[in-house]
Amino acid sequence: MDKETRSSFAELVAVMAQLRGEGGCPWDREQTHASLKPYLVEEVYEALEAIDGGDDAELRRELGDVLLQVVFHAQIASEEGRFSIEEVCRAIVDKLIRRHPHVFGQTQVDGAEEVLANWERIKQAEREEEDKPDSALEGVPRQLPALLRAQRIQHKAARVGFDWQDLAGPLAKVEEEFGELRRASQQGARQELEGEFGDLLFALVNTSRFLEIDAEDALRRAVDKFERRFRAVEAAFRAQGKPLQESTLAEMDQVWEQVKAQEVSP
Repeated sequence: MDKETRSSFAELVAVMAQLRGEGGCPWDREQTHASLKPYLVEEVYEALEAIDGGDDAELRRELGDVLLQVVFHAQIASEEGRFSIEEVCRAIVDKLIRRHPHVFGQTQVDGAEEVLANWERIKQAEREEEDKPDSALEGVPRQLPALLRAQRIQHKAARVGFDWQDLAGPLAKVEEEFGELRRASQQGARQELEGEFGDLLFALVNTSRFLEIDAEDALRRAVDKFERRFRAVEAAFRAQGKPLQESTLAEMDQVWEQVKAQEVSP
């Protein structure tokens, strides 16, 4: 099949096989699942950044890079006789059809919440059939960033009814955990202090869920905001010919407030 008559996806698979084959690229040929792990994580985060930036051209490129990682891993597995990219695609197609009986079957649902409830029941049946650990929390990778993992764990627990009734619950928990953190900070027990700090973060993530705020995105934006303002402070002192490290905290704080005011002014 020539380039004009085969799909772009098939061409990508063929290009990857050539890169890994005899006479291919030395770097590509020496890669393993383990060596590619950092690139998979990096490409996913670059795609997230493109989504946040609202740049379609950049998102198209970054999604291509993510897809490349999928094809790369499948090619390595295929060479070892374990599975192929076709089996990867077949597995996800089968799962989507199996977990959407309201679309591909006769099941009736009333809204997205019922869809999620059915999804969890189907997953539970799959775990039982495959003799996997029977827990509603299965399927949340430990390698996820901690905030994102907390969100996913809390969502899964909530789907089976382990949840607060309303926003007042998690807000009260935040206040409780903050008080415990304050007491731990006064006592100076390092291990207890770390534990209470983690409990406070977990409670804040739970609160974000009730507010329908993505905690990971919210923190990322807060970090971006701090970086933007700090760089503006640096630029202001640079314009004065005064190194930041030679300025007082009061001077830096004054410029910081000026930068904030400029951001919110019309």
